[in-house]
Amino acid sequence: MRKGDTILFDAPPSILAFAAVGGKKESEGPLAADFDVLMRDTTCGEKTWEKAESCFAARALETVLQKGKVRLSALDAVFAGDLQCQCTASAYAMRGFDVPFLGLYGACSTMAEGLGLAACMVAGGCMQQVLAMTSSHFCTAERQYRTPLEYGGKRTPTSQWTVTAAGAAIVAQRGGPPYLKAVTFGRVRDYAIADINNMGAAMAPAAAETLLHYLKDTGNTPAMFDTIYTGDLGKVGSALFLDLLMQEGIVLENHADCGLMVYDCATQNVKSGGSGAGCSAGVLCCHILPQLATGAKKRVLFMSTGALMSQITFLQGESIPGIAHLLELSSEKEDV
Repeated sequence: MRKGDTILFDAPPSILAFAAVGGKKESEGPLAADFDVLMRDTTCGEKTWEKAESCFAARALETVLQKGKVRLSALDAVFAGDLQCQCTASAYAMRGFDVPFLGLYGACSTMAEGLGLAACMVAGGCMQQVLAMTSSHFCTAERQYRTPLEYGGKRTPTSQWTVTAAGAAIVAQRGGPPYLKAVTFGRVRDYAIADINNMGAAMAPAAAETLLHYLKDTGNTPAMFDTIYTGDLGKVGSALFLDLLMQEGIVLENHADCGLMVYDCATQNVKSGGSGAGCSAGVLCCHILPQLATGAKKRVLFMSTGALMSQITFLQGESIPGIAHLLELSSEKEDV
């Protein structure tokens, strides 16, 4: 059933299994113990960072299959994407897995986009089991979007640190909690932010608008949820997000941002927090979904946020469009 921009599932699909792989900096952060795999060698023994990111993605895929006791041949498709040109980290990782692959690009919003599309395919009866996955790597992102690491440029206070991680989850028609109850696909919004080192501000308006659409479509209120998570707004974007909602009469007291959870901003020198497609994917799969699976949390909203510039458009002085996709996740299949 669809209401406005929100798709509500009469028979909510199950998130059958989930796995998260983190890197060295993530192994030093507050969520280190939650990751399934920590790879302190962020090159994975490869000669390039790009190959290393594909290694992270492949490891996440292998781990989630093992955890869910699912054979690769039982997957109907893999929905995956990343930040590299033409989603090459995902595509190159999939060379080793004989399963239909649908490449996605939503920048840092890719995990929620992939899970939302997977849920639609499963709930609609088109597929039985679908894997959604995304990744990011600090060094591949720096090579594409900013300056070479060797340059040693000073990071601004508004900048964020791209998380080196991958997250993967299997959506199925049958299974236990967590359940995916609804998805609100976001709209592209551009508030004329052109600073490549302030993507939180570029994404915050889209996140606020997607949440407002969901609340209007469903009639739900923020107080009905244990936590409302955003993907990687960081300190600057989170403050703006809360301010924009306050202007609409909503005081959000149960907000948490994945970019502020994965690192300790006070000790890890990440300025405004974490970012990257692997940021929300990693935190979702290592921390949020496990809490729903055990019933420690009953009901949450999860929004992955994305900045949709390319390595060319920002050099041309273009502003940065933002997007946010929202998932309603629950430990209960039926409303209680």
